[in-house]
Amino acid sequence: MSRNKKIWIPAIVVATVAVLLVAYSYYLTLSHGGQELRPRPPEGGGTGRPPQGGNDGAGGYFTTLGTISLFLGAAGFSWFWFKKKLKSPSPAVRYVGKLLHSIHKFLGWTTLVLIVVHGIYFLIVKLHDEKIYTGLAGLAILLALAGYGYSINKVRNKWMRAVHRSLGIIWVPVLLLHAGGSAIMAVISALAVGGLVWVFERSAVQAKQPAGKER
Repeated sequence: MSRNKKIWIPAIVVATVAVLLVAYSYYLTLSHGGQELRPRPPEGGGTGRPPQGGNDGAGGYFTTLGTISLFLGAAGFSWFWFKKKLKSPSPAVRYVGKLLHSIHKFLGWTTLVLIVVHGIYFLIVKLHDEKIYTGLAGLAILLALAGYGYSINKVRNKWMRAVHRSLGIIWVPVLLLHAGGSAIMAVISALAVGGLVWVFERSAVQAKQPAGKER
């Protein structure tokens, strides 16, 4: 194996660890009959509402942090649609592409920080929840993404960028398994951005065509 291709080895190790964590999460779920391990509510709870100011109340804020990180990650991933469009015939596509290029790293690091904060909280209060393992799988891939992203400007070759892009794609199904509906919405929003890029570019090309050539 060439020296450049050895760049894939850490990513393969991380991906393997992520797969094992996801598999273990599903093993735990199946071994408990598909039921999550949750503490029983106190007897005579009446309304069933979570106690104000307790872990469940704080959990809502940390869950929101996780959701925000998903959409920040989707925004960072959307740079993919603009990567080769910085000379697009559409002014809107060029502008958004340059903007995403300038904030791509910021979006990535912010996503990482929010997910780490989100994960630490739930590791403390819900250590035995099966979703912890899919969360750890996602975090492992995100850490690798950040590492490769940081190294792209230091090690300039096609393999480094290919690994970074591949990890981003692998991260998506892990997020879907971990976050469900929120991750689905984030993925749809990223795909919608790609669709809008196509629409704006097509409209710009058609607008520049002479009237006699329009179909």
